[in-house]
Amino acid sequence: MNKLLSFEALIVLDAIDRRKSFAAASEELGRAPSSLSYQVQKLEQDLDLVIFDRSGHRAVFTKAGQLLLERGRLLLLAADEMIADASALAHGWELDLTIAYDGLVSVNSMLPLVAELGKKSKTRIRFKEEILAGGWEALAQDRADLLIAPAPTVAPPEVKIQSLGKLATLWVAHPDHPIHKQENPLDPAVRKQYLAIAVSDTARNMPPLSHNILEEQALVTVSTMNDKLAALKTGMGIGTLSMCYAQSALESGELEVIGDDPVYELDMVLAWNRNQMGKAKVWCIKNIEKLWKKQLN
Repeated sequence: MNKLLSFEALIVLDAIDRRKSFAAASEELGRAPSSLSYQVQKLEQDLDLVIFDRSGHRAVFTKAGQLLLERGRLLLLAADEMIADASALAHGWELDLTIAYDGLVSVNSMLPLVAELGKKSKTRIRFKEEILAGGWEALAQDRADLLIAPAPTVAPPEVKIQSLGKLATLWVAHPDHPIHKQENPLDPAVRKQYLAIAVSDTARNMPPLSHNILEEQALVTVSTMNDKLAALKTGMGIGTLSMCYAQSALESGELEVIGDDPVYELDMVLAWNRNQMGKAKVWCIKNIEKLWKKQLN
């Protein structure tokens, strides 16, 4: 015969442990103490376990009872999460939402979204750094619900694109790097002489893209923008960084701007597929734009 354990029994055990007595637990649950005692005794009989040691003045959990209590709480938590998820779906809120962002953007700038969305729903946000074509591939293959990236040359018709504004990037190198001694350091013929440091495209199937890399230029690729920043600080090469990554290193003197006019601006966009539009996605579209504009001002 199968031994069944009800959620009601787990709720009783949880209340007894938290309130430290059968009487206090019965008061919390609105039941008579004798009713709780009977349910626990029946549970012990059904499971062929001794859940409480009754040899002292106060009943305490046995080791088996403590295990039942701890594992039971995990089941109660999972049940609560299941109900919350079902309720969220029923009201149009997604359970999970993935926001992909080009490595030029710092995830710190988007973290305020988490707390604000938490006031509206239980949707879980996942941030995912993508590089170059990787972000657009993630969007096309539904591995991302939203994408923040530089504007593409051509976008698929099913993708909606909303302008966010400009993002400043600049050429940097270690202060002791020899490129700083050049008369025109940003001339392609000059830049070509030095090792470039770049972040590798995260696209799995799409043709990879590259920016600011010249033909036959020596190149080192790393996996993330933070890795690129660390490599540039060693003085091994040159590269571009967005201001959010470069500013601290420039202020500390670990990096130095290359040339007199090294800044170039990228048009940044927010992109998404039109076919699936849940409430969390719509909310994020509105609030990412507000957040971006606030940080630009």
